[in-house]
Amino acid sequence: TKPPPPTALHTLKTLLRQVLRITTTDGRIFLGTFAGTDAPLNVVLVNAEEYRVRGGVLVSEDGRYVGQVLVPWRLVVRVE
Repeated sequence: TKPPPPTALHTLKTLLRQVLRITTTDGRIFLGTFAGTDAPLNVVLVNAEEYRVRGGVLVSEDGRYVGQVLVPWRLVVRVE
């Protein structure tokens, strides 16, 4: 028999403590360790750095350390 497909909660749990790259609608990329979400699915990253993107190109190779950040889900374009 085939195991049941993973649930959304199971998928989120497998991402805990993984490094994620989140691209937002306002031209930023956050790179940090996934710590969880809240009820409206805002994403919490720890040990995060912020990078600026303009026209699909990084403005600077050097990120700005922001520590812990909550990224509003409505701004998320892509999660990798």
